[in-house]
Amino acid sequence: MDLTREQQLAMHRSMVRIRLFEEAAGKLMETGKMPGFLHLYVGQEAVAVGVCEALRVDDHISSTHRGHGHLVAKGGDLSKMMAELMGKATGYCGGKGGSMHINDLSLGMLGANGIVGAGVPIAVGAGFRNKYRGTDQVSVAFFGDASTNIGAFHEAANMACALHLPVVFVCEHNMYGEYTATSKAMVIADIVDRAAGYGMPGVIVDGMDVVAVHEAAVEAVARARRGEGPALVEAKTYRFYNHHGIQNLGLNYRPDDEVVAWKERDPIFTFEQRLVDGGVAGRDELDAIWTDVRATIDEAIAFADDSPFPDESQLLVGVYSGGL
Repeated sequence: MDLTREQQLAMHRSMVRIRLFEEAAGKLMETGKMPGFLHLYVGQEAVAVGVCEALRVDDHISSTHRGHGHLVAKGGDLSKMMAELMGKATGYCGGKGGSMHINDLSLGMLGANGIVGAGVPIAVGAGFRNKYRGTDQVSVAFFGDASTNIGAFHEAANMACALHLPVVFVCEHNMYGEYTATSKAMVIADIVDRAAGYGMPGVIVDGMDVVAVHEAAVEAVARARRGEGPALVEAKTYRFYNHHGIQNLGLNYRPDDEVVAWKERDPIFTFEQRLVDGGVAGRDELDAIWTDVRATIDEAIAFADDSPFPDESQLLVGVYSGGL
């Protein structure tokens, strides 16, 4: 696939936006400026960006508890995101949703989700809506490897295939479900093996290579948009930090040499080397992108700091249930 210089630089910038946003948010959480836990997307940037660059603004995505990266890749506003994570009224959900419920319906981002696997049937529901209304919109379900052991995944996959819905299933196989290695939770090594059981095609891609992910996503999205039904893309990837936060906290469930080996395949730095070697961009130009995004992150933090907490009158606004 021939990508233009503009497309490649856009994908690079999007990955840098995810990386710097996540690292800044993680540090703020660990200093007590953000309530609750944050599940950081650092290391997996190529998956969200590679897929979302294959989508239109009006296409839908559903996310996971590790969902900031998906919203950023879909075009999310970093200031609104930072404000939401700080519980401020100017955030995407008025400060009441936090990290695991963040969404932007105007971008087709149907929300992060704190329940493992629960975002998959939401994407299938969007796919049913799109087919019922006769649009050519596509929905993408992002989920982790552990989600494929959950009933919701299997029910959703079966429904999507039985009804021939325009859905793309994207498994971010990062080798761990919280602190348990995938190899200890399932017999198969490749999630894509499960695709055949529902009658849909599946493909494995290098989740550390944004171009490889993008190429697979373009094909799967085009197939769904043509009305040819679902497909599964399994991206082999790795989260660089702990299940939540940045510090390891003494949880030695991953071999040190494994972590080091995956970090050597950093999706941003390897892509940057490709851009430089291919004459697409110079080192100074790429460094300028990092500088520009850092300034944007600083602005987002300042915006969130200066924003008020939601008023008590907003307690039940936008809440589907919970009357007193």
